[in-house]
Amino acid sequence: MVSCLTAYNQPDFAYPKLWAVSAGFWLVLAPIWLWRGWKISSNDMAGYLAGWLMIVPTWAAMVALQDRNPWWLFAVMALVWVADISAYFAGRAWGRHKLAPAISPGKTWEGVLGAIVGVTVYGVAGALVAGMSPLGELRWWPLLVALTAVSIAGDLFESMIKRQAGVKDSSHLLPGHGGFFDRLDSQTSMLPLAALILLGWQW
Repeated sequence: MVSCLTAYNQPDFAYPKLWAVSAGFWLVLAPIWLWRGWKISSNDMAGYLAGWLMIVPTWAAMVALQDRNPWWLFAVMALVWVADISAYFAGRAWGRHKLAPAISPGKTWEGVLGAIVGVTVYGVAGALVAGMSPLGELRWWPLLVALTAVSIAGDLFESMIKRQAGVKDSSHLLPGHGGFFDRLDSQTSMLPLAALILLGWQW
């Protein structure tokens, strides 16, 4: 709360730096963490820092995107929703090759491909709604794929933390959904990076 209040009182200084730190974590440290399977023990400072990195920059991204245009926030968050839904149905229908069986046995490479296809369709639809030529906006496609990959990393990271803690759900606040963190895991990795790309250079 203190971090959020401090950042809110000086957004021009704090927000881009929070997003940059978050991007560094998810693009560099988190993949190594997942690969090595590092464990967080009780009262581990690394765990507190990781939690801070997942909460505060995500909050700053949501506030900044909402302030700039509520539709920006909705569009960015919808990117994760589309990716998750597409991955789920593609994985259920065609999933054969496990993505990370030791972390999340249900996720498959076919699901990842489904997420990319779904996000691509979402990007084309968004371009049409915005009155832009989808073919002219193809330069954004690698960025959409990259954001999708980062969102998957956030999902896997949360799954790894739960598995290490020996729990199935992050909380019981949303029965049947695994808790709030289960609904926001991909957003914590993707939203700060999206905000850095969309807004960061303007600060």
